[in-house]
Amino acid sequence: MLTPTRQDAAMAVAAFAAGLVLVAGGAFVHRGLSAPLLAIPLAVTCAGVAVRRRAPVLALALGGVALAGDVLLGPSLATVLIVTDNIYAGVLYGPRRLGRIMLWVSSVGAVVAGAGAALAIHDWRVLAVMAIQAALVGVVPVTTAIIVRQHRDQAADERARAEQVARLAELDRRAAVSAERARMARELHDLVANHFSAIAIQASAMLSRADLDAATSRRIVESIRENSVQGMAEMRTMIGFLREEGEEVDEARRPRLSDVEALIERAGFPVELAVAGTPRELPAAVDLAGFRIVQESLTNVLKHGTGAGVRVLVGYRPDLVELTVVNEVGAGPSGLPGAGAGLAGMRERATLLGGSFEAGPHGRGWRVRVELPVASAGVNGSVS
Repeated sequence: MLTPTRQDAAMAVAAFAAGLVLVAGGAFVHRGLSAPLLAIPLAVTCAGVAVRRRAPVLALALGGVALAGDVLLGPSLATVLIVTDNIYAGVLYGPRRLGRIMLWVSSVGAVVAGAGAALAIHDWRVLAVMAIQAALVGVVPVTTAIIVRQHRDQAADERARAEQVARLAELDRRAAVSAERARMARELHDLVANHFSAIAIQASAMLSRADLDAATSRRIVESIRENSVQGMAEMRTMIGFLREEGEEVDEARRPRLSDVEALIERAGFPVELAVAGTPRELPAAVDLAGFRIVQESLTNVLKHGTGAGVRVLVGYRPDLVELTVVNEVGAGPSGLPGAGAGLAGMRERATLLGGSFEAGPHGRGWRVRVELPVASAGVNGSVS
């Protein structure tokens, strides 16, 4: 495949050969001069064709010099035709300002050429003929090049805009993937860490106490088994959600704030539950977030609390749901591993729903207090 430079060189050779054929055929004004002299301006203008894309201003200058020489010698049809390409290439590939200048110069030149011919021949009818001919040589190539350049620039702008839209779409896709990964990580933390923390603490309690009777040991083992079964059930539910891409999630399997009582029964330590207001149907996002926040708070009680003085308050207000978990804090670390994402995850859930989150020392213990707005989430809010 020829490069643009070689294409221009081939075009120049072909134009020169065709021009010689026209000169040999007598397509020029006979003034008694030798016809081979017309090959000089023809060669100059063809040289402009050879550099039309590499040096468009030079091509335009060569065309102007060739046209002036050809008018003095002939003029010849071949040189005039090829000069139009010099003008076209200079405006199309040259500086943008050159197009405006050439449009003014060619328009004025056409009028001047027509008027000059009319004065020389003393026939004003020649004005229109010569002006039109000059316009065909100068104005038409300039306007054509300006139009083509505008279309080319518009196409380049559209390509740049399309590339920008594609980049933005890719950034949106990556952001969506990152958000989905964060959501899945939060859900996996809540599913795995809560149940397995309870199992680990209860198992550690059994191993550290040699004086447990059979009935107490059985209750602890039953609690461990219940937490294991519940954790596996919720894990299977979440995996089912992931596999059901594009399908509606079974609402019956989604954890709800009304399930907090059953969650407390599996906690393995006494918890005082208080419900203020009238329980009602909540948006899915608020329902799940409330359940997970209470679940994570009870897990933190297992890790860092004494297991005494634990109180959970669920308050149903007209425009929000209030959750408060208060407990006493142990003197030393629990020794259980953790990712440190519990409080951050609870804060993130509340923030995503436009709610508030507070966690910190309260008296001799620790308190977690969350407010989740209901009206802004809508009855069919998305699960986050």
